[in-house]
Amino acid sequence: MTTSSAPGEHPSPRPSPRRAVARAGALLAVLGVWLALAGVGGPLVGRLSEVQRNDNASFLPEEAESSAVSERAGAFAGSDALPFFVVLEREGGLAASDAPAVQQWIAGLPDVEVEVADADPVPLGDLLADEPVVPVPSRDGAALLVPVPLDAQAAGENLPDGEPALFGAAQALRTSLAADVEAASPGLQAWVTGPGGVLADFVTAFAGIDGRLLQVSLAVVFVILLLVYRSPLLPVAALLAALFALAAAGALVYPLADAGAIDINGQSQGILFILVVGAATDYALLLVARYREELHEHPSKYTAMRRAWRASLEPIAASAATVVLGLLCLLLADLGSTRGLGPVGAIGIVAALVSSLTLLPVLLLVPVVLLLLVALAVAAGAGAALAGAAGAAVGAAVVVLAAAVLAALRWRALHAHGRHVAGGHDAPWYARAPSGRWLFWPRVPHLDHAHSAGVVGARGLWGRVSSLVGRRPRAVWVLTLAALLGLAAFVPQFEADGVEQTDVFRDRVESVVGQEVLLGHFPGGSGTPALVLADEADLPQVLEVVTATDGVQAAVATSAAPAAPGAPPGPPLVVDGTVQVQATLQPPAGSPEAEDVVADLRTRLDAVGTDVLVGGQTASNLDVREASERDLRVIVPAVLAVILVVLVLLLRSLVAPVLLVAANVLSFAATIGASAILFGDAVLDLPGGDPAIPLYGFVFLVALGIDYSIFLTTRVREESVARGTRPGTLVGLAVTGGVITSAGVVLASTFGALATIPILFLLQIAVIVALGVLLDTLVVRSLLVPAAVYDIGSRVWWPSRLSREHPEAGEEAGEEARERPREPVRADG
Repeated sequence: MTTSSAPGEHPSPRPSPRRAVARAGALLAVLGVWLALAGVGGPLVGRLSEVQRNDNASFLPEEAESSAVSERAGAFAGSDALPFFVVLEREGGLAASDAPAVQQWIAGLPDVEVEVADADPVPLGDLLADEPVVPVPSRDGAALLVPVPLDAQAAGENLPDGEPALFGAAQALRTSLAADVEAASPGLQAWVTGPGGVLADFVTAFAGIDGRLLQVSLAVVFVILLLVYRSPLLPVAALLAALFALAAAGALVYPLADAGAIDINGQSQGILFILVVGAATDYALLLVARYREELHEHPSKYTAMRRAWRASLEPIAASAATVVLGLLCLLLADLGSTRGLGPVGAIGIVAALVSSLTLLPVLLLVPVVLLLLVALAVAAGAGAALAGAAGAAVGAAVVVLAAAVLAALRWRALHAHGRHVAGGHDAPWYARAPSGRWLFWPRVPHLDHAHSAGVVGARGLWGRVSSLVGRRPRAVWVLTLAALLGLAAFVPQFEADGVEQTDVFRDRVESVVGQEVLLGHFPGGSGTPALVLADEADLPQVLEVVTATDGVQAAVATSAAPAAPGAPPGPPLVVDGTVQVQATLQPPAGSPEAEDVVADLRTRLDAVGTDVLVGGQTASNLDVREASERDLRVIVPAVLAVILVVLVLLLRSLVAPVLLVAANVLSFAATIGASAILFGDAVLDLPGGDPAIPLYGFVFLVALGIDYSIFLTTRVREESVARGTRPGTLVGLAVTGGVITSAGVVLASTFGALATIPILFLLQIAVIVALGVLLDTLVVRSLLVPAAVYDIGSRVWWPSRLSREHPEAGEEAGEEARERPREPVRADG
């Protein structure tokens, strides 16, 4: 194809027919492999919710005290039960008709139907534990508490339609209460709460996470990429690479989780989506920016891509390796939910890396027509998925809208490109099919060597930032350091001691309202006692110690036959010489105050015997908190050591890696301090935080935040070889400024999408990571690191040869760099 008079445009050398066919075959082969992989992995991404495990107890280590109690508690109850608490209240006191209506409802519980889509209903009796259901009246006569025990194993399975049995049971209970109790006894209100109700609402909060979170994150990223590239075609290529990477991750994560090799919960699934989309987009920004730069210097798009790929390989691969190794450090965790996130996140990052280095180059080289056909196929798949979830009309609308938009883009790109081919618009359509540099339309990077050698770094925002760093490096890093230390001073105010179970929701779901009603009429730990296992001979002493502990409302030994309300308990049930004591706590079950009571109980009971164990829901929460604290102490040093080793190998230096790690640790501390202010009473007024939040925040911010320093320092080192460290630093900052800032905004925005899920933990992670990434890209990487490197000079590369072969000439070197920088092709064109 011969080009005409586009400014600075030169015809690409025409390859031999054999080479052209080989190239086309290779591109189509890579594209075909990814399409096949997407066909397998895409549906599995939508099924990840089927293999989730969301209860705390399932993630505790086997050696945890509450885990040992849970294993043995089934012998005392006849089964391992997960209780729902049905709380019934009438304003002004219960009526005479209320108790008979409730008793009639209890009698019919086994026959209550659990709805199943496209199948016969499942009787609730198939899911109930083999325990009696006994209503307990409150002392004020205004409420009833009805514990409904669900068989824990059955609750953890899925119904025939793939929905969790726990969720179906909760819905069936709520429906039957409205139809059989509230309707039969007007004025009597009922709520389903307790451990089962809370867990069911938790599962509901994550329902549709694969669609909702992906839609929000992709929409946000598409808008940002439009603003960055100012091209409607490049965002399509970048997002396709991200979606295919997510499909590849799903193809690995689902079978591994289904086989029990890894654990996944709703939180880690949401984080997986965000990691893949954010990382793939970041890598795309770096590769595309370098590709655009090379297109100004080479007429062949293949030559430009080959050079851009080689130049981008080291920083992208090092970045991905750092994140993967940091995430794999989570395998050292005791807590299963934390340990499970390690391989899940690592698989996602590897998928993003492979997609960015194989599929994305193909999408940037194939004709725009083929790119848009692939996009249309993906849109059709999404429409089919939506048709199943939201109706055929919605799915069809998505496909039609996508086809219209893509057709308009195809026509406009063909029309623009047709002006620069032989024959103009009268040339055949295949001759006018744009590709390569025309993917950047309407800001097409034409061949122009002067463009790459011109003095562009001295103008624009990043030219001015580079000039500031070169003029006052010490003042810049000292003031920046002082500001970050000022924010870090608020770290002690960050609360991560755990929250009450009902505070994990940001909405007032039914289980939260029911818990509030329960606390108004019953002790906080009613129905969810702490369970104490002890030798039969120690029972009197255990009862004495338990009842004398502050925060314990009552204690009773489990008997063979449950006593009626108000009746004295029967003889204790003895199983293999062991008895069980149920201790009702005054604080709400699962609250930090209740956890303190359990910790006190354990300390006091150690004097009775080391074989006395304390378990139950509150004890599980306490063990989770202690495991999280232990994980933080173990994993943080491991992550820092791994990152330091990767940086030493990448930069072939000791000083620069230590500087980068220290800067990122300071950035993390400043982020936690700023988050403490945001989460406090004056701003968001959040109730506290999960104990795992500092660890998650650290891993994401340090492992992901170091990416931007890697992108910067690898370019600085490349420029330093030719120019010297100080001028190389200024050129590297100017060249990478727009790209890295865009990548930071994209990653912050994708993590911000987690805030759309109404769970406190994910809101806090979204805020911490988004704030930290922006702080790292806009302050640490833009000011602190380059100013410190400039001030240190070539010694930053010690002990490599670069620290000796390029002595600095002082300020004159920086002035020379600002006068003759290499063209920094910015992400915005």
